[in-house]
This record gives sequence, C-alpha cells and structure tokens, in this order.
Amino acid sequence: MSTQISIKRVYEDPESEDGFRVLVDRLWPRGMSKAKAKVDLWAKDLAPSTELRKWFHGHSDQYQEFTEKYRAELEACLPDLQDQISELAQPRLTLLTSVKEPARSHVPVLQQFLETQFSK
Repeated sequence: MSTQISIKRVYEDPESEDGFRVLVDRLWPRGMSKAKAKVDLWAKDLAPSTELRKWFHGHSDQYQEFTEKYRAELEACLPDLQDQISELAQPRLTLLTSVKEPARSHVPVLQQFLETQFSK
C-alpha cells in the first residue's frame, strides 16, 4: 500500500480528502480546540526536540543545517518510532502543523522521511 502524504496548517478547515490527520508539532496549537482541529493522532515524538526547535527559532536563516540535524534526530529515534510510523501507513495522511511557513519547517523533512520509511 502506498501512502499519499500532504501537509496542511492545522488552522485550515478539515476536508474529507485529508484522510488520517496527524499533528506533528511538539506543542498544541495556540487557540485551537481539539474538536475544531479534528486530529486523529498527535505525534509529538515525530516533532523536533525542544532543543532543536529553540535552536532553529534563533537560527531560522540556517534551514539546511536544521534539516540535517532534524533528520539525524529522526534516524537516531527510529527504533522507538517504528510503532508510530506503522500506524501512519494509511492510504491518505495529512501532516498538520501550526507553523506559519510549513514549506520551511520540519514538516517537509518529516514527509520525506516517512515516504522513505513507507517505501521500505
């Protein structure tokens, strides 16, 4: 089974095409109720560590270095994340985030990482 993965801000309205909706932020989105978010799973462990998130906040001009550090974190935690990753292997998966610029965040890195895991 192949998984179609999309990225969306959690503040956008849920749609039936979203499939399995997974919040991939370590912190719950400000001002968002659980009912309105319609999150199927909150995968905090797939988000960057608090240390890395804070580092990137102060070094947002170093996106490439951030992606390398985040990918290394994911690889290092892979044995512990296997069950959660298996749960995400759905026909349609939407990775939700509260960041203002999802394209320049941890989410595309996670998307690529998951696509690699699902193709194994």
